[in-house]
Amino acid sequence: MATTNNVTELILLGFSPNQDVQKTISVMFLLMYTAIVLGNGLIVVTIMGNKGLTSPMYFFLGYLSFVEICYCSVTAPKLILDSFIERKIISLKGCITQIFFLHFFGGTEIFLLTVMAYDRYVAICKPLHYTVIMNRRACGLLVGAAWGGGLLHSVGQTFLISQLPFCGPKVLDHYFCDVHPVLKLACSDTFLIGVLIIANGGSISVISFTVLLASYVVILHALSTQTSEGRRKALSTCASHVAVVGLFFIPCSFVYMRPCVTLPADKIVAVFYTVVTPLLNPIIYSFRNAEVKNAMRRLIGRKVIW
Repeated sequence: MATTNNVTELILLGFSPNQDVQKTISVMFLLMYTAIVLGNGLIVVTIMGNKGLTSPMYFFLGYLSFVEICYCSVTAPKLILDSFIERKIISLKGCITQIFFLHFFGGTEIFLLTVMAYDRYVAICKPLHYTVIMNRRACGLLVGAAWGGGLLHSVGQTFLISQLPFCGPKVLDHYFCDVHPVLKLACSDTFLIGVLIIANGGSISVISFTVLLASYVVILHALSTQTSEGRRKALSTCASHVAVVGLFFIPCSFVYMRPCVTLPADKIVAVFYTVVTPLLNPIIYSFRNAEVKNAMRRLIGRKVIW
């Protein structure tokens, strides 16, 4: 398909045409983005700086927190800065780059959540073999596979979008660039590429979500043989994982597992998987965890003494 482009830049409409409303929303995003960077950053630093948090669960959590910071940073800073600019413009190349990183970090997060579910499955269902199965080399390979899977998914989505010609209009009814809103601006038949985009994103979501559900079903069945104390701890950990999975997968499924059309609710739904999930990750995963909280207190105490 020829990629003759008369469009070199796109105009982002944001959340509202009212500049005062847009500024209010941007202040909220600034507060949430600051909390995301500080909260997830604290988790990363705590896990890296504490020799007691060496289990695979914390190894994966550290990477998940790092990915959350990167994922939110793809969209939030530009929205915040755009509130001070009358015309919210992004170049076409910049738009495609944003799509690439959005799906790279989003895909990596999906695979990391799947890896973390597998880790809990091994820990609860095969406790005697846990240290053998989840050794450091295996954990490194699983994290590498998550990054590689995210990269392949992102390259696929970006390649499909980059094949389209854009000759007008150039107004994007969103606050960041994503495949469906951009697809709507193409001046050619997008049916086949739309199907391929859904197949790429949808297959990852369906397969990962199926693996996640299967893991937790097996875990719940295995918990019937545990002691009441062991069952309580395992349920607490799994409940945290399921909460994050639900907050991330349900909005993503709403946006990416349907025909390539844009809906008015898409902007609000996008906030959940790009901002709300990274914001709640430290609370759900870590601040309810006694080991992590104690490690954070020791880390902050050392910094204060220094």
